[in-house]
Amino acid sequence: MLFSKEYVGYLAREVTKRLIAGKFIETEKVPAVTERVNAALVDELSLEDRINDEVRVILEAYSDEMNRSGANYQEMFRKVKNELVRKYKAVL
Repeated sequence: MLFSKEYVGYLAREVTKRLIAGKFIETEKVPAVTERVNAALVDELSLEDRINDEVRVILEAYSDEMNRSGANYQEMFRKVKNELVRKYKAVL
């Protein structure tokens, strides 16, 4: 993940405060809302990590073939990652 968990927690607290101050949401359970916002942010921000892990698994399965054909690992990584980003309709 690009950000530390502490920073994501800070962002969740700030987003929650601003949603309440702007009267976008009403709640008496601010910590519960903050926790849900934090979970949503962590999930969204870790999407790229999960995609990268999946790309590594895919390329590992084809490593022998890539070595025989002389394929560039970085180039293949980028191509497979772009395909998965399209498949999951992710915005990175």
